[in-house]
Amino acid sequence: MSKTALVIEDDRNISELLRIYLEHDGYTVETAANGALGVTSFEQNEPDIVLLDIMLPVMDGWQVLKQIRLKSKKVPVIMLTAKGETDNKVLGLESGADDYISKPFEISELLARIHAVTRRTGGQEKPRVLEFVNLVIDMDRFTLTVAGKRTEAPPKEMELLFHLASSPNRVYTRNQLLDEVWGFDYYGDSRTVDVHVKRLREKLEGVSDTWALKTVWGVGYKFEVND
Repeated sequence: MSKTALVIEDDRNISELLRIYLEHDGYTVETAANGALGVTSFEQNEPDIVLLDIMLPVMDGWQVLKQIRLKSKKVPVIMLTAKGETDNKVLGLESGADDYISKPFEISELLARIHAVTRRTGGQEKPRVLEFVNLVIDMDRFTLTVAGKRTEAPPKEMELLFHLASSPNRVYTRNQLLDEVWGFDYYGDSRTVDVHVKRLREKLEGVSDTWALKTVWGVGYKFEVND
């Protein structure tokens, strides 16, 4: 079933970036450059999720959120704003927003929040949590737990590990990983993958003998799980 996202954002660069990544994530995307157009688009398209900027022309995000909640209590709304103060966050959540993220943000973190909020509010998103012996990869909360301890890992390391561990024992070439983890618009070289795998191994070394990040010489990498 196709999903529709509505992006209400007056910054063209941010709006276009969100459109590209949301489409890559399987969404049909509608955009609106001011609050009034956003309300109209919401009524016409009945989106599955709304990404809503606060500082908008014509009608600000608070007014838009109020209009959206008059029409639907269920459609998840994530507020986007350059303002990071606690009172704005509280106001947004108390006004009916489901989540709140401050600019600038990592696209990967935003996508993780979208998956989490869609699942919380009754959508069809599956939990993005993988558990192995002494390892929990939680992409809904964007946390990595190794041997019971929270371990810091940059977004791309998290995405790479989750991608490999989602298909245990499958071998991925470096080019496949560049395309599927870094994205179709990434223009790097295969050494990027090698560096990230090396850093992950430093975090995971000796944690369990039931799984491991393995190099398949001449091909690429796999997350090997012992039967």
